[in-house]
Amino acid sequence: MFDRLREVLGKLDVDYADIRYEIKKATVISFDGKELTQIGSNSTDGYVLRALKDGGFSSVVFTKESDAEKAAFAAAENARLIAQNIEKPVSLTKAEVVKDTSLPPLKEDPREVSVAEKLELIRKYNDIPLGYEKIATTSISYQEVIREKYFTSTEGTEIREDLVTTRLSGEIISKDGDLTQNVRVKAGGSEGFSTIRNQEKNFEERTKIALDLLKAKPVEGGTYTCVLNPEMAGIFAHEAFGHFSEGDIIEALPAMREKMKMGEKLGSDVLNIVDDATLSDQLGFYKYDDEGVRVHPTQLMRNGVLTGRLHSRRTAAEFGEPLSGHCVAEDYRYAPIIRMGTIFIKPGTRSFDELLSMLGEGLYILDAKGGQTAGENFTFGAQYGYLVKDGKLGEMVRDINISGNLYKTLVDIVAVGDDFVLGKVGGCGKGQINIRSCHGGPHILVNNLVVGGV
Repeated sequence: MFDRLREVLGKLDVDYADIRYEIKKATVISFDGKELTQIGSNSTDGYVLRALKDGGFSSVVFTKESDAEKAAFAAAENARLIAQNIEKPVSLTKAEVVKDTSLPPLKEDPREVSVAEKLELIRKYNDIPLGYEKIATTSISYQEVIREKYFTSTEGTEIREDLVTTRLSGEIISKDGDLTQNVRVKAGGSEGFSTIRNQEKNFEERTKIALDLLKAKPVEGGTYTCVLNPEMAGIFAHEAFGHFSEGDIIEALPAMREKMKMGEKLGSDVLNIVDDATLSDQLGFYKYDDEGVRVHPTQLMRNGVLTGRLHSRRTAAEFGEPLSGHCVAEDYRYAPIIRMGTIFIKPGTRSFDELLSMLGEGLYILDAKGGQTAGENFTFGAQYGYLVKDGKLGEMVRDINISGNLYKTLVDIVAVGDDFVLGKVGGCGKGQINIRSCHGGPHILVNNLVVGGV
């Protein structure tokens, strides 16, 4: 394969070029209630060719090997045209030249598990909530995506890497009269099919929460001190903070770029945020990004001070900052863009009971349920929560939305738990879909969160 890819690059009269070929294999099994609505597997493949000439940088996507020469000509010509029509030429930070093969350490290769066995396992999980009277329906899906990638560049880098993702996710929907509630259920990761096995307890626990929500009261709106569970802490790290750590997001936003300067004190002393996609047993794991750059653990914030940023080769040159290896594509249909890998708040020193005691009176909020950001402001839904009085958990509450300002909230995170949980199912929709974008952290104590409710 690399001989064929090098032959394509040899046809280019440019300053730099790279080409990525990949085979994408996908399996989907879906249930709506008891009905099997989708089952099937497919395999597709294609190429992404990028070229840099005189400061113009272009990309061409094609799916037939016979189109390679035409694609190479188009990429070079487009780069020349771009160079003639931009004010600032593109440059790329020099990257390490690598020749490597990286195959993930799988506990159980999903390619060796039959579709029939997968179907029966997913059916068994789906039947668990449906066995309860007040569970109205379910929406459960198994997705398996395998990317077999080959990358080479005119600099001499040659990388063969596989990414294997298994994902079990969906909703359990309860109903009592006119009241309907739903809870999300998740399992999966990058270690293979073993992450999908033994999920009976998970489905039982999530079903109980869905039923308990039918008896919960809507939360009263107001401003609260809150303990957020690891998933909510991770959503904050990803959505509110993480995107503004991506070089391509802030390079065209002068006000945000000014605020997010290296060395700026933005958060409380207890706050440390890291993106580390090198954690091999986690969903966000990879070794090389889709520019052929080795991924590095990147400390984005240390004791409240901004210390790092996520970059492509282009934005690293633009900012004059180190490469991080965070330029990732959804698949062979796209040129890569800057993406988070595994972003999290680092654990602190407080036990969960200590956090509740420090909270005294407020809310314990669990599990994300959608959300959005608008500049430096954010709004996130939560699946459920509990009232806290005198440092003790009280009754369950529902219909929770939290909102705040990024910079104010970074300061208002006043204590960080000593536990640590990363998500088993990820996702980010910035420009393209990244199903391996992972987030998490410990429990955190946050002052002054605006909570929407009745």
